[in-house]
Amino acid sequence: MSHHPSKSSDKPQLKPQLKSQSKRLMDQVREVLRYHHYAIRAEEVYVKWILSFIRFNERKHPQDMGKAEIEAFLSHLAVNRNCAVSTQNQALNAIVFLYKRVLNIPVAEDLEPVRSKKPLRLPVVMSQNEVNQVLSHMSGVTGLMARLMYGGGLRLMEVVRLRVQDFDFENGLIMVRDGKGGKDRATLLAKSLHEPLKLQLEKAKKLFDEDLASGHANVWLPNALAKKYPKAGKTWNWQYVFPSSRLSQDPRSNVVRRHHMDESNMQKAVAKTGFTKRITTHTFRHSFATHLLESGTNIRVVQKLLGHADVKTTEIYTHVLQQNVSAVASPLDQLD
Repeated sequence: MSHHPSKSSDKPQLKPQLKSQSKRLMDQVREVLRYHHYAIRAEEVYVKWILSFIRFNERKHPQDMGKAEIEAFLSHLAVNRNCAVSTQNQALNAIVFLYKRVLNIPVAEDLEPVRSKKPLRLPVVMSQNEVNQVLSHMSGVTGLMARLMYGGGLRLMEVVRLRVQDFDFENGLIMVRDGKGGKDRATLLAKSLHEPLKLQLEKAKKLFDEDLASGHANVWLPNALAKKYPKAGKTWNWQYVFPSSRLSQDPRSNVVRRHHMDESNMQKAVAKTGFTKRITTHTFRHSFATHLLESGTNIRVVQKLLGHADVKTTEIYTHVLQQNVSAVASPLDQLD
């Protein structure tokens, strides 16, 4: 899920006016988040943290609070809840958004909460043999999704949100749109997946044709594209590759349309493999990165394929490489 607003190429819009002072604060937060095109999952996360911040400070209104209360809350997350650094930063981002974007109140630049020191855990990685074992227990749609995740290093929501136009079969690439941080990137499309993918696209096309016939052909479009290109949601290229089996109502607009399949289907499929090592859907991405590094791929290339902003994030995989220890000569044997 993207936690940052993505840029829109549409014409500038007027910021929504929060007319009534009696309007509930969280309604204001949601309104401004939507104005800035935050994804619905990001909206849910920000609302959760803002509510936690207010409750921690005995339900005082944020405009009556400041640096001391923010630091106390963030320190509480680190000291009492043992939150990871990323979790503490996520909470901080939500609070800063509240003050700067919703309340138009500047936030102190010198915040000094107790920083989280929760140790960074090494990612769980499968060997290539273990990947084979897990994939052998996965078939159908979830099996194809798992192979896409391992073959291209995709996150769960990235594979669930893939659209018809995101595949470049000729060049063997997958275009990941609006990934984490609102960024686009290209990653690998394994040749062995070309045919299974084309079969999946045929199944999705049948659903799309049925929706066209019934007058329900429509799909959610990112950012302001729905306004700029009002007919795009009813075109084949924009449809999800892994569509839901049923129509649903958009929680924001109440429009009835076909969304992508629920990601929990993939999570359940991984759990059902019965693999003894503690793996999740994200383990496929970890294994993709580690196996590329083991095969000698430059770490900068791996960084680009994963969409990491900083190579330091990619470097964590160097700590779990399966080195061929038996091929290393003892220094004693190098003596004359």
